[in-house]
Amino acid sequence: MSMCMLTPARAQDDLLVAKRSVDNGGYKFWVYTPEDYFYTQEYTPLVLFLHGASLCGNDLHQVLRYGPINAVMKGRTIPAVIVAPQNPGGPWNPKKLNDILDWMEHHYAYDHDRVYVLGMSLGGYGTLDFVGTYPERVAAAMALCGGCTLKDVSRLGELPLWIIHGTADVAVNVKESQQVVSQMKTKHHDSRLRYDWLSGADHGVLARLFYTQKTYDWLFSHSRLDSTLSVNRQISIGMNDLQQAYSDIVSRAEKLEVIMDMKADNNKNNIKK
Repeated sequence: MSMCMLTPARAQDDLLVAKRSVDNGGYKFWVYTPEDYFYTQEYTPLVLFLHGASLCGNDLHQVLRYGPINAVMKGRTIPAVIVAPQNPGGPWNPKKLNDILDWMEHHYAYDHDRVYVLGMSLGGYGTLDFVGTYPERVAAAMALCGGCTLKDVSRLGELPLWIIHGTADVAVNVKESQQVVSQMKTKHHDSRLRYDWLSGADHGVLARLFYTQKTYDWLFSHSRLDSTLSVNRQISIGMNDLQQAYSDIVSRAEKLEVIMDMKADNNKNNIKK
C-alpha cells in the first residue's frame, strides 16, 4: 500500500502499516505515517528505528513494545514517517536496512534530506554500522548504549552523530561506546560528534530517550541541505530529562489504525494505546 494513495477521508488520521520484507531474507517492518501526512508528504521527515535484542524474533508486534511508535501510542506527537523493522536475530545488516530505504523511496513520499536513524543496544550497534556504511542517506543519528562492529569508523564523521551511554550499564558496557568515540577522535573524524556518558544510568533507563521531546527536536534540527552538516550542540539531554520523559505526554484515547499488509493477512486491526 502506498501512502501516496491515501484518500482525503484519512487525511486527519495517523496510520500504522505492517509490511512484509522487500526481498527474500530481508526484514519485515512497520511504517507509521503521522496525522495530516496526506498534506505534508514530501516535507515529512523519516525516522528509522532499530530495536534491541529483546525484540528480535518473528512476531512483528514485539517491535511495538518500546521506541518511537510506542511513544506515539502513548501520546507523544512525532511528525515523521517512522520505519521500524524487526531483526529476527544476530547483528543488524546495513544492506538490508538500505534495501528498506530504497523501497520507501519508491512507495512513500517524505523528505529525503531529513532521514534520521535512532537505535538502542543491539540497535545502537546497528545505527552506527548503518550510518557508518551509508552516511550519505542520513541527516543525523543517535546511538544509545551500543557500539560498532565496523573496522573503519571514519565515515561516522560525515554526519551529525550523538552517542549516549549510561555508566552503570551492565548489559552493554559503556566502554563499547567509548571505544568508538576514541577511534573517531584519534582519526580526527569527530567534528560532528556528540557524546554523553550518563552517570549512574543503567541499560533500561536510556529507553526513556524515545519518549522525550528533546530527542526529536535534536534529530529534526538537522538536514542534508545544510552544506556544513553541522551538529546541534544547543540541545542537551540529561538524567533529569529522562526522569521527566513522560511528563508532557497527553495520553490519547483513540485507537491507532493498523493494517497488516502481509502476504497472507490483509485484515485491518486496531491497537489500543
